[in-house]
Amino acid sequence: MSNSPIRVARIITRLNIGGPSIQAIDLSRELASHGFETCLIHGRAAEREGSMIDLLPVGMTQTLYVPELARKVSPLKDARALWKLYVALRRWRPDIVHTHMAKAGALGRLAALAYNLTRSRDRRARLIHTYHGHIFEGYFGAPTTRLFLLIERMLGRRTDALIAISEQIKSDLLRTYRVTTDDRVRLIPLGFNLDRLLAISAGDRKAAREALDIPHTAVVVTTVGRLTAIKEQALFVEMAARLVTCGHDVAFLVVGDGELRADLEAQAHGLGLAGRMRFLGWRGDLEIIYGATDVFVLTSRSEGTPVALIEAMAAGLPAVSTDVGGVRDVITEPVLGVLVPFGDAEALTDAVASLCVAPARRVDVGQRARDSVRRRFHSQRLIEDIRRLYWQLLGNGGTIP
Repeated sequence: MSNSPIRVARIITRLNIGGPSIQAIDLSRELASHGFETCLIHGRAAEREGSMIDLLPVGMTQTLYVPELARKVSPLKDARALWKLYVALRRWRPDIVHTHMAKAGALGRLAALAYNLTRSRDRRARLIHTYHGHIFEGYFGAPTTRLFLLIERMLGRRTDALIAISEQIKSDLLRTYRVTTDDRVRLIPLGFNLDRLLAISAGDRKAAREALDIPHTAVVVTTVGRLTAIKEQALFVEMAARLVTCGHDVAFLVVGDGELRADLEAQAHGLGLAGRMRFLGWRGDLEIIYGATDVFVLTSRSEGTPVALIEAMAAGLPAVSTDVGGVRDVITEPVLGVLVPFGDAEALTDAVASLCVAPARRVDVGQRARDSVRRRFHSQRLIEDIRRLYWQLLGNGGTIP
């Protein structure tokens, strides 16, 4: 390789609020100081998903907005997005094309394969795709899922490296769905700058509650995420109603937005939770949200590596989560949190109730959880892992200059 900066085209479906966007933005920013130039190509977020565009690193990386690149399947718009991605790659001339999310992973890699046809073999771009989760379960009907799986298998054979962010996703790719072979998969867990959450102290919690006008006597139970079917917050609302019926003094916070917000608000109202449950939308002050919280709850039917769960644990909170996807890669043992079967409202209620009445246990589990994610999910580890992979694929044997 020459001494010129390594050029990376990073393609992500959309910069909605969530782990993939955080990782794509952080990698683009942090790798700029390590000999990489990045063009971050992103599409359009859906209404009410929340946007992280304001966090794009100004002056440190190039960006390109492709409005036709969106989560929803649309043959005409997808074809236009594919062409624009191909044109962008021809102009940018990347050494590496790294895609994130399913739609960008498909269209971005197809565009990169077409781009490589115009390059000599020794100058072709290396292709990498990160599976932050997958769409083979819980998203589409059987015929559509089979089609997408066929496409992923075809692309998997032509991708230099496939990154799984958890052991569960790696197992799914290799054994459950047979997307690729073992030699192409790399296990690289997510990494985040968790410093502001790790800094939350017991003394901050009183101020956080005052900021949100929450009584000091109430136990606060919170969930954070897109209000969409895959997150199954209807289970959170049902659990809340059961807790109130049992006489617990609990306040509930729902942070996030999405297409199901009106339905969830109506469900909460119908169950008599209007004065107990607050829907706060997207918030930029998560240190206040987590600071005011006693118990964090995740009710998803599918997860890659749940970012909100990691954030809550970094804030020193005990968590109760459905036992799905990569959750076990975060809550690896019972002392770090509680796992319950998906869809079991009674088990979820019992688990949350057991923490509501045990403040000392909440503190103990929360501290263990904080120590665990501090070690495993810090951003610096992610940067080093990605740098090593890039250099390995570029023929440097993984040795970082």
